[in-house]
Amino acid sequence: MIEVETFPTLAEAARAMGAGAAYLGGGTVMMRAVNAGDAPARLVRTTDPALTQIRAMGDTLTLGAGVTMAQILAERDLDFLHDVARQIGGPQVRNMGTVGGNIFAPHPYGDFAVALLALGARVAMADGSSARPIEDVLRERDRPSGLIASVEVPRPRPGAFAFRKVSRVRPKGASIMSIAANLPREGGRVRGARLAWGAMGPRPLRGAAVERVLEGQSVDHGDIDRAAQIAAKGLEPPTDPLASSWYRTAVAGVHLKRLLQSMEGR
Repeated sequence: MIEVETFPTLAEAARAMGAGAAYLGGGTVMMRAVNAGDAPARLVRTTDPALTQIRAMGDTLTLGAGVTMAQILAERDLDFLHDVARQIGGPQVRNMGTVGGNIFAPHPYGDFAVALLALGARVAMADGSSARPIEDVLRERDRPSGLIASVEVPRPRPGAFAFRKVSRVRPKGASIMSIAANLPREGGRVRGARLAWGAMGPRPLRGAAVERVLEGQSVDHGDIDRAAQIAAKGLEPPTDPLASSWYRTAVAGVHLKRLLQSMEGR
């Protein structure tokens, strides 16, 4: 028998979390475990309205951890994330799947977290501590230290951000890989390159080798070719029913090249 405890605030829910308990957010992952009989005996949830709020302050958008993909698609200020949210499952999943939950979605899911990683998002926890880089939260997500309250997302410069999802079933299949790039320019040169991969490791990962190739460059055909040649450097793609590690490594450069070519002239 599973016991579900509901609290009016996130802070109360966070305090109620203990050994053997799991948090129930949108439910796209947890309800599968419930139906399979693999869920913990105690689930904690909250009706805190702050979790579904979207706030804009300057060039930063703050998304409550419970904001759904459907909400993102309905928000004009989040137009740069519409293409990402649109590729998260079908309508039912987008109505349930949340920003906070996607950060913890296991391989090969978590495409939205890939975009957040490329954008340099920061994550605020329920304990009120200072927001942390999403890299830190992703690195520690198998041993979470608390509940996510919100995610701070910097708005990218026009034309600087792009996302590509590769799957066998469109538009809602699980990812063979996903790629997100944020390439802001100053004086026609990339300054602060960020590139992230999904389904190319145990969690969303930065493509450090590609970032080094693109940093300071104009991203012309030669730069794109050089980036494509070392696309999977430093990554260890998994083998799963969708694709082998060899295949992911072999096609990474092809899809990276297509992503970067789509950004030319922006």
